[in-house]
Amino acid sequence: MDDLLLSKIRLSAIAELLANEWMTFSALLRAVNTTNGNLGAHLAKLVEAGYVAEEKVFVDRKPQTRYRLTKSGRNAFVAHVSEMQKLLEQAQ
Repeated sequence: MDDLLLSKIRLSAIAELLANEWMTFSALLRAVNTTNGNLGAHLAKLVEAGYVAEEKVFVDRKPQTRYRLTKSGRNAFVAHVSEMQKLLEQAQ
């Protein structure tokens, strides 16, 4: 299992990004339902690991940070889910 994906917040963020090409920080914040600082810290770990790409842009002269899942992040998620499924099969 991927230790980075054992966090509920990081796993939730990855799940949201699976379904969306790009998501803004505020959209992820609403979807994951946590605090700014908490989400920011978890996203920083995902970006550092290469699982998530971060892009800072200006929209109507206001800064906006958006995120997308990388191929590496998608592969890590698939491998993590596969390991979880194996654990379930072994438990039955």
